[in-house]
Amino acid sequence: MSRRRPPPGDGAVDGPDDREHDALPRTARLARAVEREGGACAWCRRPFTPLVVPTTDHLVPRVRGGPSWLENEVAACSRCNRARGHLGAADWVRECRGRGWDPDVDHLLAVVVELGATTRRRGGHRRARDAAEAQERRLRRLA
Repeated sequence: MSRRRPPPGDGAVDGPDDREHDALPRTARLARAVEREGGACAWCRRPFTPLVVPTTDHLVPRVRGGPSWLENEVAACSRCNRARGHLGAADWVRECRGRGWDPDVDHLLAVVVELGATTRRRGGHRRARDAAEAQERRLRRLA
């Protein structure tokens, strides 16, 4: 069974920017995420160096329906990415604070809000949209 795309004009179809992001390879998305994070891990804020290598971390984990889109990805050091596993963003922020780290919750919230807007605009990815909305509510309480 094939999935039908929504008809044009209802706000759920891909726009020109969406097609551009879909075409970006993983390394290009990671480079943009590193630039967006200011060259530091989104969670522990360690600057990236040859010894602290950036990795792609999905705010809504892929096992929870999170897409591999720039809007769902942040740059994280491998230590944080591995330790976070499949925890939600808000749960991991609490854990980071418990470890004495100071993640930029306002920035993470902005990325999650963008993910929610993108999933509404593109359509589909209902699990990711629902997870992004839940994470948005939880991050707002932490901000």
